[in-house]
Amino acid sequence: MPRYLLEVSYKGGRYAGFQVQENANTVQAEVERALKTYFRREFELTGSSRTDAGVHALQNYFHFDQEVWLADEVLAKAPYHLNAILPEDVLIRSLRKVPDDFHCRFDAISREYHYFIYREKDPFMQDRGYFFPFRLDVAKMREAAIEVMRHQHFAAFSKKHSQVKTFTCNVLQSEWQQEGEVLRYRVEANRFLRGMVRGLVGTMLRVGTGKLSVQDFGRLIEAGDQSKADFSVPPQGLFLVRVNFAGSGL
Repeated sequence: MPRYLLEVSYKGGRYAGFQVQENANTVQAEVERALKTYFRREFELTGSSRTDAGVHALQNYFHFDQEVWLADEVLAKAPYHLNAILPEDVLIRSLRKVPDDFHCRFDAISREYHYFIYREKDPFMQDRGYFFPFRLDVAKMREAAIEVMRHQHFAAFSKKHSQVKTFTCNVLQSEWQQEGEVLRYRVEANRFLRGMVRGLVGTMLRVGTGKLSVQDFGRLIEAGDQSKADFSVPPQGLFLVRVNFAGSGL
């Protein structure tokens, strides 16, 4: 059966997350509704990377199977028509044919997230960053970001009741970048646990404010104690920026 891949972008503020949920509006529900309206048939989507309520994505993916073969001309025109149906905060970037055994979740080799913190009042950052107007030792936060890459077990940064078989993540990049009064945490890994990036950011802010040493931050990761991590940073500062696939040309 032919398999197709949808690339999507969205602002997550109005949604209860990426994946379909009962009694809540999600990005997947909006995309499935648009596909059904345009193609006049049911679609069952599989998502690449789940994002929580309020989290944004510059790039995320769904794949789906259809018995009906979609011609190249149809694939090229579909994003325009789907975007006319979708709400303004969800965008279809492309629709393409992929190999029948391609899986947008399991074939992804890494995901990259950015978290934005702004330190001076800025109304244009309000829905896409975390306002934190307090003194920070950015050098210490950068040390903490490097410490992240020395570990692979991140149970401390997984929200409670997460149903996962392993807490192991291979973190490829972890760094704080500064652009004027805006701090950006950039992290790339083969996989992420639920709440992991926000937990890392919130806990590294404790390092930046002097409430936690870099050494204690490392020990916290080693201990795997969820009660010691800080998940309090808000979702609007978090962006899924990129999903990478091996040798796919995507």
